[in-house]
Amino acid sequence: MPQPSDATSQRDVRLLPKAHLHLHFTGSMRPSTLHELADKHGIRLPVVLRDQQLVRLSPDERGWFRFQRLYDAARACVRDADDMRRIVLEAAQDDAAEGSRWLELQVDPTSYAPFVGGITPAVEVVLDAAREATEITRTQVAIVIAASRVRHPLDARTLARLAARYAGDGPGTVVGFGLSNDERRGWTSDFAPAFRIAQRAGLASVPHSGELLGADHVEVTLDTLAPDRIGHGIRSVEDPQVLGRIVDAGIALEVCPGSNVSLGVYPTLAEVPLRDLLSAGARVALGADDPLLFGTRLADQYTAAREVHGLDDEGLAALAESSITASRAPKQVQDRLRVGVTGWLHGTAGR
Repeated sequence: MPQPSDATSQRDVRLLPKAHLHLHFTGSMRPSTLHELADKHGIRLPVVLRDQQLVRLSPDERGWFRFQRLYDAARACVRDADDMRRIVLEAAQDDAAEGSRWLELQVDPTSYAPFVGGITPAVEVVLDAAREATEITRTQVAIVIAASRVRHPLDARTLARLAARYAGDGPGTVVGFGLSNDERRGWTSDFAPAFRIAQRAGLASVPHSGELLGADHVEVTLDTLAPDRIGHGIRSVEDPQVLGRIVDAGIALEVCPGSNVSLGVYPTLAEVPLRDLLSAGARVALGADDPLLFGTRLADQYTAAREVHGLDDEGLAALAESSITASRAPKQVQDRLRVGVTGWLHGTAGR
């Protein structure tokens, strides 16, 4: 298990090569970009977004409703292909500045389809932007197509078939299929057919689970969606048997401490059970989730792991390696990133 940090030897977490596996398309936006898009399209933002207030919510349905309302207001400012391309490029640029060398950006194309001619053109715009961002930045960008729990499961099957059409194993392709939105909505088992379509195409199964609901829902997700990774999954720690299943199966947890606190799942960063997961042997990949609303990006999660949870540089390197192993990056990319992690840890990075 990672050991407490030695404050005398702390390397810059922004230089640590890592993969970023939990970042949402709209939620990745820079606040300045949101304001410019709102002005461009004549949209008046809610005061929280206009004044860049950080979101702190209650974990009940009222809190989620407030979060979703703000998220929808931000998403409503994305109204053409140029907007979509800009978001992908800036997400890659911001990740590159924080040492993320492989980004799996999650998007539900349904919301943007009316502005670009349908869900297929929406996916193609994002994939083309991912290829362009890969060429421009130091971060390779792949895409996860995500269905929403608040829509009919048949819509999820449509998205799964579309994701399968663009499945690949490199930047500018679809590498996974997810399920997002309030996990208290809908029946998880109803989405199993969509996930089977995606899995037959070789896509990673990466549903959200175990943040707003506890370990019992994580167990349902394990039983019905056969996840390769679980978005969040933090509350699996509440049931040792469920957590044991995750560890034994090698399923990675995309843990996003900043959003856990902002959504009221845990009162403080210190109460996010990161070390408990690591002690149990869980594979953890830190993620930023929705920095537009929660105010913390990927490097902030690693900084909190060091300063709040007491991980030393070896522990941070282990987290970075876990993120790389859990990614869908090609083997040669993973191998190169692991070399970079070793270089960071031993002071030879960049030589």
